[in-house]
Amino acid sequence: MSESIATRRQKIADRHPAWREMTLDAYLASIQGDYAARPLVITDAATLSYAKVDRQSQRIANGLATLGIARGDRVGLLMANYPVAVPLLFGIWRAGAIVVAINTLYNADELRFVLRESGCALLIAMASFGSRRFDAELDAGMPGWRDGSHENLPELKHGLVYDPAAPQDFFDELQDGPPPAHSADPHDPAVIMFTSGTTGAPKGVMQTHDNLLRAAYAGAYHQAFEDGRRAVFSLPLYHGFGLVVGLLSGMIVGGSIVPLLRFDPDALLSASERHHATYLMGVPTMTIAMLEQAKAKAYDLSSLTAVHSAAAPTPSWVWREIKAAFGCEEIFTSYGQTEATATIICTQPGDPIEVVAETQGCIVQAGVAGLPDQSGRIAEFKMIDPETGTDLPPGSAGEICTRGPMNSLGYFRRPDETAKVFLPGGWLRTGDLGQFRADGNLFLTGRSKELYKSRGELVSPKELEQLVTTHPAVAQAFFIGMPDDRWGECGSAWIVLADGLTLTAEELMAWLRSRVAGYKLPRDIWFIDEQDLPKTGTGKVQKNQLKEMGLSRLKSVSGAA
Repeated sequence: MSESIATRRQKIADRHPAWREMTLDAYLASIQGDYAARPLVITDAATLSYAKVDRQSQRIANGLATLGIARGDRVGLLMANYPVAVPLLFGIWRAGAIVVAINTLYNADELRFVLRESGCALLIAMASFGSRRFDAELDAGMPGWRDGSHENLPELKHGLVYDPAAPQDFFDELQDGPPPAHSADPHDPAVIMFTSGTTGAPKGVMQTHDNLLRAAYAGAYHQAFEDGRRAVFSLPLYHGFGLVVGLLSGMIVGGSIVPLLRFDPDALLSASERHHATYLMGVPTMTIAMLEQAKAKAYDLSSLTAVHSAAAPTPSWVWREIKAAFGCEEIFTSYGQTEATATIICTQPGDPIEVVAETQGCIVQAGVAGLPDQSGRIAEFKMIDPETGTDLPPGSAGEICTRGPMNSLGYFRRPDETAKVFLPGGWLRTGDLGQFRADGNLFLTGRSKELYKSRGELVSPKELEQLVTTHPAVAQAFFIGMPDDRWGECGSAWIVLADGLTLTAEELMAWLRSRVAGYKLPRDIWFIDEQDLPKTGTGKVQKNQLKEMGLSRLKSVSGAA
C-alpha cells in the first residue's frame, strides 16, 4: 500500500461526515452516487453491484410490506452465504423489520426454539444447503409454518423458501406493492443474534442500526481500509465477524465481499486469486489450514494486502509464516462479543508480530468525538473483581467491562438476563478476564463464564448439561472446554451414571447426535463416580479441577500411544 495509515483514515473520515444517526438501508441508499456501479457481492455464480442490491432490497421490502411485515416485526433469516443474503438483509431493514439471524447448523428443535423465542412473524429459509433439505425438514417438523398455522408458533404468520437452484422464483413469489409505510429509527433493533449464555438457553442479543453502522465505520477507520477493499471469507453472515467486519465495514470504502458457502482452504485461496481479493478473513484454525494449503500448492496471492484472524490465540511463528506465505503487509487480530455488537479491541496496521501474537490489540479508534472520554475511541473499559464486582485500579487484571455506543440493547424479552450483565452506569460485564498492558494493548487471561468454543462456535455447558441429564441413565453431567490441536478448543464431558444403570460413551454420543448441532458434540466423554467428583467445602463441583483431570488423562493416553 502506497498511502500512509493517516492518509487512508483521513479519506474515510472525509468521505463520511454524516454516517451517524442513519439506518443501514438509508446508508446503502446514500452511497449510491459514489458506489452504484461497483460490485458489492462477488461469487462465481453471480455479481451484485451496489445498485442491484439497492433495487433488489427495495423489491423485497415492498413484498414484505404486502405480506403485512411492518416496523419492529421480526423476520427469521435461515440463509447461508448465497448472494441473495445481502439484498435480503437490506430489504428486511428497509421494511423497518428486524433480522433474526439464524445459525444454519441448528437442528429442528433449536430452530423452533429460536423462532419462538424471537417471536418471528416471517421465516425466510433456504431450500437446501449441503446435504440438508431445510424446506422438507421444516415441513415435517413444523407443519403449517408457511401459512402461519403451526400451533406452537403463534406469532409466525408466513414462511418463504429461497431455492438456490431457481433464485428468480423467490422474487416472483413476492407480490410487488407500495413501499413500506414506516421505516425504522437508527436506534431501533436491526438484528437479533442468538448467543449462548451461562444460564443455558441461547438468548437473542438486540443490535441497533446505529450499533452496526458505528461498528462498521470504526472497523474501517481503525484498520485504515483502502478504497475498494475486497474481502474473501467463508464466515457466515449470521455472525458478527462476517456481517460487520466482512460486509458492512467494507461498504464504508465502497468495497466488495467474496463470500463462500463453506470453509475449504483450496476454495478460499483459489477465490482470492480468481477475484483479486485484498483482505482474507477467518479464525485461527482456518488461517492455519490455509497456510498449510498455500505451502502445498502455488497460488497467485499478490492482490492480498491484509489477513484478519481472530477468536483464539495464535503463536507468533504462525503469524510470521502467514505474512511470508501470503505476502501481506498487515496482520490483524481482535476481540469483541455479540453484546457489544462486534469488534471493540483490534490490532492496528503496522503493529509488530509480537503485539498481534501476544494481545488482542488496543481500543478501536473511530476518529470521532462524542464518546464518554472524548478520545475518539469506540468504547471505554474498566476492570472489576469477578467475584465481588468491585472496580479495580487502572492497569489491574480482572473482568473486562465496557461501555459506549457499541453496547447493544440487551437480550430480547429477557429483562432479568439483561440486568445481570448490563450494569448501572452503562457498563457491560463481558465475563472475560484480561489486562491492559502499559502500551494500551489488551491480553486475555481466560473466561469467568463457562462458555467455550467448538469449531469456532460458542457452546453453553449449562445447555448441554440440562439436556444430557434428561437421559434416564445419567445422574449428573459436567461439560468443560478443553484444548484441541485442530480447533483450538472443544468440549469434553464428565458423566455420573444413575445407580444400577449402564451407558457407554458411544451410546451417549449417538443419543446426543439426534438432539444437538454437530459443533456442540463433545470430543471426549468420561465417566466418574459421584464420590470422586472434586468439590468445594460447600459441595460445589470444581470444574477447573475436572479440566486438570481431563488434561492428565489425555496426557497419559498420548504417552501410552
